[in-house]
Amino acid sequence: MKPASPIEKRINYLRDEIRRHDRLYYVDSRPEISDSEYDRLFRELETLERENQGFASGDSPTRRVAGGLSEGLGKVSHSVPMLSLANTYSADEVEEWIARVERLTGGEKKDFVVEPKIDGVSCALIYERGSLARAATRGDGETGEDVTPNVKTVRSVPLAVENSALLPARLEVRGEIYIDKEDFARLNDALAAEGKEMPFANPRNAASGSLRQKDPSVTARRRLKFLAHSAGEGSEAFASHSRFLASVAAAGIPSVKARIISTADGVMRYIRDAESNRDAYPFEIDGMVVKLDSVQQRSRLGSTARQPRWAIAYKFAARRAVSKINKIVFQVGRTGVVTPVAEIEPVAVGGVVISRATLHNFDEVKRLGVSEGDTVSVERAGDVIPKIIKVEQKAPSAVEVVPPVKCPACGSDVVREENEVAYRCVNPSCPQQLERSLAHFASRDAMNIEGMGEAVVAQLVAKKLVSDYSDIFGLKEDDLLGLELFKEKRAQNLLAAVEQSKSRPLSKLTYALGIRNVGEKTARVLADNFRDLNRLSSASKDELSSIREIGPAIAESVVNFFSQSQTRSLLAKLKKAGVNTVEPQNERVSDIFAGKTVVFTGELDGFTRAEAEAEVRKRGGEPSSAVSKKTGMVVTGANPGSKYAKALKLGVKVVDGSEFAEMLSEEFRKR
Repeated sequence: MKPASPIEKRINYLRDEIRRHDRLYYVDSRPEISDSEYDRLFRELETLERENQGFASGDSPTRRVAGGLSEGLGKVSHSVPMLSLANTYSADEVEEWIARVERLTGGEKKDFVVEPKIDGVSCALIYERGSLARAATRGDGETGEDVTPNVKTVRSVPLAVENSALLPARLEVRGEIYIDKEDFARLNDALAAEGKEMPFANPRNAASGSLRQKDPSVTARRRLKFLAHSAGEGSEAFASHSRFLASVAAAGIPSVKARIISTADGVMRYIRDAESNRDAYPFEIDGMVVKLDSVQQRSRLGSTARQPRWAIAYKFAARRAVSKINKIVFQVGRTGVVTPVAEIEPVAVGGVVISRATLHNFDEVKRLGVSEGDTVSVERAGDVIPKIIKVEQKAPSAVEVVPPVKCPACGSDVVREENEVAYRCVNPSCPQQLERSLAHFASRDAMNIEGMGEAVVAQLVAKKLVSDYSDIFGLKEDDLLGLELFKEKRAQNLLAAVEQSKSRPLSKLTYALGIRNVGEKTARVLADNFRDLNRLSSASKDELSSIREIGPAIAESVVNFFSQSQTRSLLAKLKKAGVNTVEPQNERVSDIFAGKTVVFTGELDGFTRAEAEAEVRKRGGEPSSAVSKKTGMVVTGANPGSKYAKALKLGVKVVDGSEFAEMLSEEFRKR
């Protein structure tokens, strides 16, 4: 065999390295390099492949997103039918099923595998000699849809496995395509802000709609993930289900975390524990699946025409309730979008009493056929905003809900732009828009102006003391003393907080400006790449789109925002007021939090939340607002919230604020 050339060696090295970092980032949640370092490796590989096309490979990381649009989803026949599972909501039925399995298999020792039932989209991946050859949806169980180009954009799905010797030459890996709860919320926020699509009702719908896009580049931006849970063709190569899960995971294909249990009591204890902790999962689960582990014992039990006899799905109780709509009100957001919201009779859903539920937009109102006085089903999943699922009983005197032609806040025209779902108030000075924009600008994750909450902002707008962000920095003590409940000390504290906010980094200012589609993480990416507001505000779409995390929609939003004359005027006033417009070059000082996510809860002593998060980033960690099993550490201050309880329940390491400070001090002593 001819030895590899230096160029071929470099290409192979880059492919392996990028695959490794994809797994660290998208599967293990412990990235080793920065986004800019990843981008540098990726661009080098693209250049080498373009200049040396003789080394082209279909499983290269650069081939994840194919160009152009597909003509439609072709049909794929499953060589082994993708059967559905028998469902039950009863512990007694699970125990009866286990007893039946034990009778049918005789007195042999047997183990059961219990794993989460992910609320996603079933998908079958065919690997041939370690390379992804095809991906298909379940369809009717016999025939599915070919979604290969789209699944190739899912970065947790390896295009080539890490060790093909662990798998048979041809293996069908079945699992779920899903979207994490946090990514689902970000996606819906972005779609609502863009106004081009109706936000998805739940993560499963989001995953399904994203997987079936004609344009794979759209799928690529949706942050879909995959977890393997079973085998189709080629399953005979594994003696047990647990061996299959371990083998595909070792080969680089992410698989569900399962528990092997040998008794009916143990199975039900584990299921009940999972149900009580279902919110701790980063993705939605709607139950637990119990399977016989031994493949040999499974083959003896066989299957019916519809479902295997060796598995059963225990479905959790739905977190829904029935209530009555008292009133439907129209709420104006900070981007001018008018959103219908239902005020309902207070009802407990998922352990929380709710009295308001979003209706998303007026297309959704029409689809549901909802109106005031209707009796409706309300659902709340995890931390997602409560929503109305369907109308259970129409009100006798129901009146159709129609979009307003005038803004409920300012009386200006409300329009629906072409190709948009959203209705918007056209008045940029609309007081409700202004209030929400100012409250966002001053919020803790933005400029962090302590004391400038919604009630204070509402008074400032009503008294015409503030008409845009820059006016905040011109407030005087006499202005504040004219507000309700303000005395000298409170006014001085707020003015001090305003002054302190001027030193916030560019990443915070970028997020505070409220650019469509730009959330907190995206703002940090933009600041890290451009470092200065002048450079960011003059960036082209091509410059922005070349950044790994920035898609065309975000790039367009950023360019449109900074091209407006009002924006240029605002930025000039902010600079004149002394607001910082650069991102400091924070060099990494150590690796004590490398690869860890750190969550803060409660009031920290000696640190603001922003300062504490900055310290974590400087030491290789990533701050997060949500606690999960993958969280590396939770730091608690005074009056910690529910995150503390969740951390204890999940067994996540917990330290208090003083211990966190000591960790930093100890690190400095060692340097």
